[in-house]
Amino acid sequence: MKPELNLHERTLTLQRYPVRKNETLQAWDAADEYLINHVKEADITLDPARPILILNDSFGALSCWFANDGKVTTVTDSFIAKQACLANLTDNQLPEVNIVDCLAELPQDPQLVLMKLPKNNRLLVWQLQQLCQRLPADCTVIAAAKARDIHTSTLKLFEKHLGETKTSLAIKKARLVFCQANPELAQPLPAPQQWDVPEHSITLKNHANVFSSDSLDIGARLLLEHIPSGSQYQDIIDLGCGNGVIGIKAARLNPQANVVCIDESYMAAASAMMNAELNLDNPSQLTAKVNNCLDGFPAHSTDMVLCNPPFHQQAAITDHIAWQMFCDAKHVLRPSGKLIVIGNRHLGYGGKLKRLFGNVTVIAQNNKFVVYQSDK
Repeated sequence: MKPELNLHERTLTLQRYPVRKNETLQAWDAADEYLINHVKEADITLDPARPILILNDSFGALSCWFANDGKVTTVTDSFIAKQACLANLTDNQLPEVNIVDCLAELPQDPQLVLMKLPKNNRLLVWQLQQLCQRLPADCTVIAAAKARDIHTSTLKLFEKHLGETKTSLAIKKARLVFCQANPELAQPLPAPQQWDVPEHSITLKNHANVFSSDSLDIGARLLLEHIPSGSQYQDIIDLGCGNGVIGIKAARLNPQANVVCIDESYMAAASAMMNAELNLDNPSQLTAKVNNCLDGFPAHSTDMVLCNPPFHQQAAITDHIAWQMFCDAKHVLRPSGKLIVIGNRHLGYGGKLKRLFGNVTVIAQNNKFVVYQSDK
């Protein structure tokens, strides 16, 4: 039975994406409910000719609820969130909404902005500055999050980059933030963060929502030292690529190879493409794609998969993403192909890889991370 969001004598069936057997996590939270209830109970008059902007809608709950109220544009940096939104709109037989990524230009003359606070303050600042450039004086911004995630520093960011800000009382441990745009605060959007990895002669640029924005994370640093090279590697995948540093190093070590960087973040994929231009003699050797792991990739089509898996989805800590990455890698690897994985020691990836591939080798480790290799 699909989970149901039931408010104001109206019911939506909403699922997370990708749909998994025995799913126990619902596709909305108390902050979504608070935001919906506030808009409905405040009896805000909506003009069907003017856009409603919805930012950072995790699985489409807000987009689905307001799809009938006007021209909805949903802004997300997540391919998975986009697919969830599309699936839930279809399941509930709702009108289409315009779904764009965070780097896209926002529509003109929005009347209402509904925002789920992103976990990353760099992305929050980017979005507030985007909004300040675009919003008319009569447009209200309402943001929502768990109360514990709305700090004094969060409100100061709204005040600094968008306009006058106030908050609601907490209900079910969720809170709202109300803000009115002040055009006098408008400023150019920040350039991507740029920094160097001198030991590998790599210069990196990161868009706002890319992990480890101004330094190389210690897991990637260890993995960079253990990327194989050889003429047998004609097709290489950097799965969960972030800014693409692993894929770039693999491309340098294997100039004969085609390298594909995969991430579910649009900003990550765009960063990987920028970094290929900065760091490769032949930038066309590397391409980047947003995707849900390796969905749609043909079997037996690659020689090596390099993987630094996340262990959370939104606020939920989980290993299902890593397991999907490992299963997808096995599917796309050619016979004798290699999966090389970096992971925190406590995550126990070695057991999972041994169960899936029948073999696993520890090729490097330190006091926090382990690099594993499994051969198909």
